[in-house]
Amino acid sequence: SPKSPKSPKSPKSPKSPKFPKSPKFPPAAAEAATRASSSRSPPSPSSPSSPRSSPLVPSRSRLEAPPLSRSLAAAAADPAYRFSRYPSYRSRPHEDEDDEDDESDEEKEDEEKECKYDSFYAEFGKSLKLGIIEDSTNKKKLAKLVRYETSKSEGKYIGLQEYVENMPESQEHIYYITGENKDAVKDSPFIERLTRKGIEVVYMVDPLDEYVLNAIPEFDGVRLMSVTKEDIEIAESEAAKEKANALKEEFKPFGEWLSGKLGKKVSKVEVSNRLAQSPCVLVTSKYGWSANMERIMKAQTLGNAEAQPWMKAQKILEINPLHPLIKEMKKLSEESPDADKLQSAVDLLFDTAMLTSGFSVVDPKEFATNIHSVIGATLGVDSLEVDLEPEEPLESGDDDEEEEEEDDEEEEEEEEKSEGKDEL
Repeated sequence: SPKSPKSPKSPKSPKSPKFPKSPKFPPAAAEAATRASSSRSPPSPSSPSSPRSSPLVPSRSRLEAPPLSRSLAAAAADPAYRFSRYPSYRSRPHEDEDDEDDESDEEKEDEEKECKYDSFYAEFGKSLKLGIIEDSTNKKKLAKLVRYETSKSEGKYIGLQEYVENMPESQEHIYYITGENKDAVKDSPFIERLTRKGIEVVYMVDPLDEYVLNAIPEFDGVRLMSVTKEDIEIAESEAAKEKANALKEEFKPFGEWLSGKLGKKVSKVEVSNRLAQSPCVLVTSKYGWSANMERIMKAQTLGNAEAQPWMKAQKILEINPLHPLIKEMKKLSEESPDADKLQSAVDLLFDTAMLTSGFSVVDPKEFATNIHSVIGATLGVDSLEVDLEPEEPLESGDDDEEEEEEDDEEEEEEEEKSEGKDEL
């Protein structure tokens, strides 16, 4: 016979939630709570001898209260019980003091981390830069770990991420300068106007930085811009741009005359937008070597800087139209463009620009001669030639040489005679 279907099981009733057990009420706390309640509620005058008014017997409402409320009442009544039962309450400071202590602790931790990372970076900074150059996969991550000094860091090393966070809204690029050391770049004429405008400039004085820049042309979407190369972009107002264009048109004939005087030393002459106190400076083309890179290539032991002539820096002379020397030179070039003193002034101006821009002087003797002529003109010296007396020639040693030759010939003859005797 077919089996009868099983009757559906009735759903189980949900279990009642289990509440945590209340803490046991210690006797000492009970006595303390009783004393506190007796002190707050005076005994009834109608029945002074009733057990309810006794300090040792708790009231009925207190006995019927839940265990948790009795514990709270005891904790509020007995400080000793409260501090022993809740040690966290005992050590809890004021809220304001908590905030101050937390901030000071965080500052101390940050300072300790910076000190530790500074010591780490001093040992392994070059390894991180080599990783950026060689590891194209992780170069963006490693770029966040490198540190540099800047014109605003006051001797501290900061990362490029911090530089980007400190940038004003109108700034669009990360400005940097490369050089031999910090002393050479912090007073460089390339950063005069940038520092006056409050723009932060990164000091890159490690030879590896030139190669790092080729690996990371931008950081976090912000392009890195060299202040030693042409076509530097600085945020300006429309009025400042119109004034700069007017100066370029005014000094265009003078620039052409100056370029003709310098010849192949420079590719062109332009009006600068980066100078403030210096009369002129030499910048390089965008895609060639900088002055610092040219110095590094010349210092290579087994390298040959002449093997890549197309990479050598193409020099562009930028002049400051507001400088008194440039104004006076422009005036003299219009009056007497072929004057000798004007040519020597141009040569001296170019040589000083070479030195301040990080290049080496091509002809040191000519540069020294120009400097001496300027010193002589300042001191009122008419001529720099020295009147010399004729020098006495040294005695020649021809007689001694002849005597030595005769002695050698006599010795050879005697040796030949002795050899003939031996043969006989």
